[in-house]
Amino acid sequence: MNAPSQGSRTALALFIALVVLGGMAIGFVTRPGDWYLTLNKPAFNPPGWVFGPVWTTLYVMIGAAGWRLWRAHRNSRAMTLWWTQLVLNYLWSPAFFGLHNPALALVVIIALLAAIIATIAAAWRLDRTAALLFLPYAAWVGFATVLNATLVALN
Repeated sequence: MNAPSQGSRTALALFIALVVLGGMAIGFVTRPGDWYLTLNKPAFNPPGWVFGPVWTTLYVMIGAAGWRLWRAHRNSRAMTLWWTQLVLNYLWSPAFFGLHNPALALVVIIALLAAIIATIAAAWRLDRTAALLFLPYAAWVGFATVLNATLVALN
């Protein structure tokens, strides 16, 4: 891949802004609140302060991966899967925190994890860097899936 042009750097900034600001907006609208505090949580539940920095870092990586795929493979299956995972990512908080429905959120996060893995597989052949940018995201969402399932079981 050649060095990015000014227009391409602008597109990179827009992809990252879309993902980060979209995630922040959904997080602001669907804050955990008092309902979440009353849930029984497993010992491995991270403290609340962990989620902001982790998700911000992951969102930057998701945006960069999306930009890389869009830049060279915008009509590919990998790009379609990238958009699919983003929609599923944005649906999880409203399902869990907005509707107070951990079981529905579990369905969403399982679909999200599948979409992330499918994105990695599809991107692997097209843009190895984009696929690698998704690996920490897959690991975190895998952990979050176990956490979500445990919250369903405990509550």
